[in-house]
Amino acid sequence: MRNRIVTPLTAVAGTLTLGLALAACGGSSSADSGKPSTEVTVYSADGLHSDAGDGFYDKAFKDFTAKTGIKVKYVEGGSGEVVQRLVREKSNTQADVVVTLPPFIQQADGKGLLDAYKPAGSDQVAAADKDAAGHWTSIVNNYLCFIYDKKELPQPPRTWDDLLDAKFKNKLQYSTPGVAGDGTAVVIKAMHDLGGQGPAMDYFKKLQANNVGPSASTGQLAPKVDKGELLVANGDVQMNYADQSSMPNQGIFFPAASATSKPTTFALPYAAGLVRNGPHEDAGRKLLDFLLSKDVQQEVSSVGGGFSARTDVTATDPNAVKLKEIMSGVDVFTPDWKDIDTNLSSYVDAWKSATGS
Repeated sequence: MRNRIVTPLTAVAGTLTLGLALAACGGSSSADSGKPSTEVTVYSADGLHSDAGDGFYDKAFKDFTAKTGIKVKYVEGGSGEVVQRLVREKSNTQADVVVTLPPFIQQADGKGLLDAYKPAGSDQVAAADKDAAGHWTSIVNNYLCFIYDKKELPQPPRTWDDLLDAKFKNKLQYSTPGVAGDGTAVVIKAMHDLGGQGPAMDYFKKLQANNVGPSASTGQLAPKVDKGELLVANGDVQMNYADQSSMPNQGIFFPAASATSKPTTFALPYAAGLVRNGPHEDAGRKLLDFLLSKDVQQEVSSVGGGFSARTDVTATDPNAVKLKEIMSGVDVFTPDWKDIDTNLSSYVDAWKSATGS
């Protein structure tokens, strides 16, 4: 199971099997000392590290250390949480690289937390998956999805309205918008599919009759679906596909606006940026170059169960084939991220008002 449990970023965890310490350390930068950096600190949204030590980050960071001698210190949290930590530490920056989902990577950029850097290989990343000025670049592509209990439901719900059925009362849950990246994505998709903020909030008000309640972590929902505690939850393709080997009862689906509409989703890439005034900026650049290298990107599907960020990588491993099948027939739209970045707080406030959260 991929580790999607959101733990407080202030907590200190034990050393991972890779030797990655979960705590950011201060100290003088490599630029100040004049010596090559021996470490780099990454703040990341959850999803690419595995408790079993077999996730994308686990292998990539281990290989990076073997190649460069630079140790990776890894701090994990919710998508919005990692950005908030950067804000709190702005006068004494601890991180060198941040990885988070939209719209939180745009939020980090808007707060002046990111430096411009275009990693080697970023010219092969689609324009929609990177910042034109070089403040962030996708390292793993991913898409919003929903999951359902295949044991209890012979077919997944077809439309948003299907989720209002009384059989889902206390059997449906989605992660909290404004806290979890995937939960925020649910609001964005609903606004797109249902015709704007007003209709979407009217819908969430109705859906609340079936909703179990808030969840800070999307990853906590998948085991509940697999066990039958929930019939439906939100998620993302990379995480839920990677979980299927250990949680075989969960199936992936994409609700449509109506019975005659195609199912829809949008890209939720793991987007990486160089943190401004990070203590080990040179090491941060090297890590970004490494993560976007063709060899590492070739392993995104085979190791991480995700989609390569580079358009020149054509993976043919079994995971890549299955992922292509999952996305077949799904209409992928591109949100107006500038609008969402500007109005995110008002959208989240409207959702809170509609649901009483």
